[in-house]
Amino acid sequence: MVNFEYGIAEQLPNAKVLIVDDQLLNITLLQKILAGHYQTSVAHSGEDALKMIEESAPDIILLDIEMAGINGIETCRVLKSRPETKNIPIIFITSFGQHEDLCWQVGGVDFISKPINPKTVFNRVTAQLTLKFQRDKLLELVFLDGLTDVYNRRYFDSHLTKTQLRAKREQGDYALVIIDIDFFKQFNDIYGHIEGDKVLQQVAHTIKTTLLRPCDFVARYGGEEFAVILPDTDLRGGALVAENILNNIAKLKISHNYSIYQYLTVSAGLATFKGLSANESIIKSADEKLYVSKQQGRNKLTF
Repeated sequence: MVNFEYGIAEQLPNAKVLIVDDQLLNITLLQKILAGHYQTSVAHSGEDALKMIEESAPDIILLDIEMAGINGIETCRVLKSRPETKNIPIIFITSFGQHEDLCWQVGGVDFISKPINPKTVFNRVTAQLTLKFQRDKLLELVFLDGLTDVYNRRYFDSHLTKTQLRAKREQGDYALVIIDIDFFKQFNDIYGHIEGDKVLQQVAHTIKTTLLRPCDFVARYGGEEFAVILPDTDLRGGALVAENILNNIAKLKISHNYSIYQYLTVSAGLATFKGLSANESIIKSADEKLYVSKQQGRNKLTF
């Protein structure tokens, strides 16, 4: 069995706990129990909670059942119906013991009855956060590309679906950039596959460090191809990020005698969700633009 204890203890103090309750006394008590150990925030209704979670997802939610407006059960149903929030653990805290079975049915991971015992609340929150961080580490092992340490194609497909669903729901936009290393086969032929692997690692690292927001995402899309997803980004913003990626990779000045530039370069294609025609795939659109970049001399972005 893999031991994940190392690192999780360091993560716990940074864990984000969202308390959802419409009673000030309950909120004050829960914050007193947890605030010295975790980063706590408060929502006074189900509606407020859903808005807050869209902006910044917590690691765990403590959710009251009986609230004005959307109650806790309905709030949980909404969260579990959305791909981007369905895995957030939810602990119900309520004085209505008759609702316990329903809390489990809608997706709660635990149920705490009021009046609450401070030690019980702290221990159960800590246990669920530990499980959550262990699961996250396991998923990293499953979804990370072993060579480049960025996400793999399997996770890219899942993340793209989540990003698109959110953009549709919020009537927002996002950008997709597909990046391909120019003349990579020839690079391997000249310098060998060990050097080729080093180049893949350098390119992946450069893309990661160029992305400035925590929500920006890069995956190894294929052999020498990488894909970047930029949420809440229009065509102009996507082009700026993509150009920075191309420039930063060029600045590495990795020798490549086959290239007309004599150093390693990449080509890129950019598409945005709002720029698509009816039923057009954003992957197909970005890939077609990448092809144009290659046809026009490489080392460039097309959008």
